[in-house]
Amino acid sequence: MAAGTIRYWAAAKAAAGTPEEPYAADNLAEALAAARERHPGELVRVLQRCSFLVDGDPVGTRGHDTVALAEGGTVEVLPPFAGG
Repeated sequence: MAAGTIRYWAAAKAAAGTPEEPYAADNLAEALAAARERHPGELVRVLQRCSFLVDGDPVGTRGHDTVALAEGGTVEVLPPFAGG
């Protein structure tokens, strides 16, 4: 099991109540499931709309259970941003 950091941005940060927290998981699906358990409520809803970067690489449409996490890695949780 890998250990690393989940970083929350914008609405995800507000919903989690923290800018970052550690993960201990083998893949992105496991890390997000643990985050949902720690932060039931608004974060669960926000995560449904987020995109994710794992160690700087976009996850895109890949299944979260297929995205391996590395020891010391970083998961960035990016809610949709308004822009013009």
